[in-house]
Amino acid sequence: MAFSRGCSQRNLQCFLDSVTPIVPSRTASRSHIHDINHLWQPAGKEMIEYFELHDLWHSYEEWSAFGVSTKVVLSNGQTVKQYYVPYLSAIQIYTNRSIVSTRTKAEGNVAVEFESDSWSDDSGSDKLSRSLSNNSSKTWDSISEDSSSDQPVSWPMRDNGSIYLEYFEACSPNWRIPLSNKITELTKDHQALTTLRSMDISPASWMAVAWYPIYHIPSSSNNKDLLTCFLTYHTLSSSFLDCTDDFYEDDECHPLYMDSKLKGVGSDQIPISPFGLATYKMRGDLWAKPGTYEHLKFTHLHNAAHSWVKQLNIYHHDLNFFSRDSIV
Repeated sequence: MAFSRGCSQRNLQCFLDSVTPIVPSRTASRSHIHDINHLWQPAGKEMIEYFELHDLWHSYEEWSAFGVSTKVVLSNGQTVKQYYVPYLSAIQIYTNRSIVSTRTKAEGNVAVEFESDSWSDDSGSDKLSRSLSNNSSKTWDSISEDSSSDQPVSWPMRDNGSIYLEYFEACSPNWRIPLSNKITELTKDHQALTTLRSMDISPASWMAVAWYPIYHIPSSSNNKDLLTCFLTYHTLSSSFLDCTDDFYEDDECHPLYMDSKLKGVGSDQIPISPFGLATYKMRGDLWAKPGTYEHLKFTHLHNAAHSWVKQLNIYHHDLNFFSRDSIV
C-alpha cells in the first residue's frame, strides 16, 4: 500500500510518519459482541472501532525484508532516502484468558497456551530474553549488567487482565532478527498473537520497535547523523487510538500535535502512531533543531517513553542503552 505522507522539510516528523503502521479499521456493534464484559472499551459507544493484530504484523513484513525509507534533508540542502529495518525491542500483552480461548478456538486451533507457563511472571518469552542476554556481545553486556533477572519485568494486573505475552530483547543488535521473523517465532507458543483484536487487549499493552539504519540513497553522503537509531513505542489497545500523540497530555487533543496526522489515510484505516521515542547516536540538529517544533515534540516523546516504563515498573533494556547516549 502506498500513501502520501507529506513530510514537508521536517526530518523527525517525516521519520515518525514513515514508520507508523497503517492497518484496516474494523467496527463491531456492542450489542453483537458476546464477550463485551471482558473488553477494555469505554461505555456509551454502540459501535466499537478496532484493528486485528495480524494486520499489524502484516504491515511490518515488507519493512522487515527490505527496510522502510524516510526522506532526510541534510544541512546542505541535499535530500537523501534513509532506510531502516525494524526489530522487536519489547512487547507486553495483557488480556483476559477467556478472550484468548475464544479467539484461539475461532481459528480452529487448540489453546495450548493454558497448558504452558504463558500466564506466569516467568513466561517462556521472558526466559528466552534472559538467555539471549547471557549470550550477547561484551559491548552489549556492559549495559546488560543492569538488566539481570532480578530486575522487575512485569506489574500486577488484577483488574485489567493477565499477562499473555511478554518479551524483552536483550541481545546485541547484530544477533537480532527482523520484527516479522520475531513475531513468527513468538507465535509458535502464543497462537492468539495473530487472532487477538485491539479491543481484546488491556490499555497496558504495548510494544517498542528498534529501527536500525542500513543504507541511504544516494550513498555518497558521509553524514554521521544518518547513523542515528530510533526506538518507537506503540499502543496495542483500542483505548488510546483517538489521540495517541497526546497520551500524556491533559488536553484532549493538544494543538501542538494537530498537524502531525498522516495524510492520505482513509476513514477505514488506523495509523498506530508512536507515543514514545528514544534515539541512539543522534548528534547535531539534523533530526530536531533546538527551539523548533521538532525539538519540542522530540522532548515530549522522549519523556513519554521514560514515563511509560516507569509507570509500568518495568526494565526496558534498549531504552536504558539508548538513554546513556541521549542528548536530552
